Amino acid sequence: MENEAGALSRVAGLFSARGYNIESLAVAPTEDPTLSRMTIVTSGSDAVIEQINKQLNKLIDVAAVMDLSEGEHLERELMLVKVRAQGAAREELKRKMVVSNGRVIDESEATCTIELTDTCAKLDDFFAGDRAWLDTGNSAHRCFRDRARRTDFETLSKCS
Repeated sequence: MENEAGALSRVAGLFSARGYNIESLAVAPTEDPTLSRMTIVTSGSDAVIEQINKQLNKLIDVAAVMDLSEGEHLERELMLVKVRAQGAAREELKRKMVVSNGRVIDESEATCTIELTDTCAKLDDFFAGDRAWLDTGNSAHRCFRDRARRTDFETLSKCS
């Protein structure tokens, strides 16, 4: 999508005006300073997803729409989690971090803040109990088996 003021607002407005929900949204500029990459996670029937794609393609700010759910793709989410943990519970948390490739990034007497990166499903299942979290939203890319098929990712991407 075009990297200009109001572009994100127009995309969000499209979802809002039609009653669609954005479950996750990540936006960042690309190597081309005139374009941004937007990854949107939404849900709905096949007809709803098709309608969303059609409506997004009508927006002047949108360079291209890719539905990553239609093919093989990589998906990751970063989560920062603040957990109450003292004594043995803190040691168990640190052990789990080693196993899951997470890391403790801040500690107080009663809490630990940890950083985890994985698929959305694995992160959602990772914790049970008392916690507060902040996640970044999905980042996703189409998988390419053949290097000759690689293309620019300076497009709007949608993952459902």
